[in-house]
Amino acid sequence: MAEADESAYRTFYDAYFDRLSRYLLVVTGGDEDAGHEALQAALVRVVRHIKVFPNDAVFWSWLTVLARSALSDQTRKRRRYLAFLDRFTQHAHVEHAAQGDDQPDAKLLALLGRSVAGLPPDERALVERKYFVRQSVREIAAELQTSEKAIESRLVRIRRKIKDTMLASLKHE
Repeated sequence: MAEADESAYRTFYDAYFDRLSRYLLVVTGGDEDAGHEALQAALVRVVRHIKVFPNDAVFWSWLTVLARSALSDQTRKRRRYLAFLDRFTQHAHVEHAAQGDDQPDAKLLALLGRSVAGLPPDERALVERKYFVRQSVREIAAELQTSEKAIESRLVRIRRKIKDTMLASLKHE
């Protein structure tokens, strides 16, 4: 596998896929979706960082560390995403509860809406795909035929731009 031999990967896959899948199912407390996501991320890490190990026990320990760290990363990413969505979508609850624009949250949400609307069409489309349509970065990257890192970087820059626009508007008030 270290020499990019596909047959070696197939042998590894046949020997460890089910075992690693069961391990992650136990670690996730039965959450199959989280287990499968972590398994895919762990397999990518295996391919990227494979090396020679002295025996099967050491190799299995390394695999479990990769799998747990992939699961931790996915869990942390999911929490951040859900927290952002919660903040981003609170406007629906605020608009329903607020009668006028004199509410501070309603003003901020209106400012957020104007900031997003003021983005160039490609950036606005990316934000809509990610946060309104709820496409994953992987899906967006596949559709745009680019890397996931490129999409994540663009989203970081867009969020920063939205933040800067909002802060500039708030300074003028």
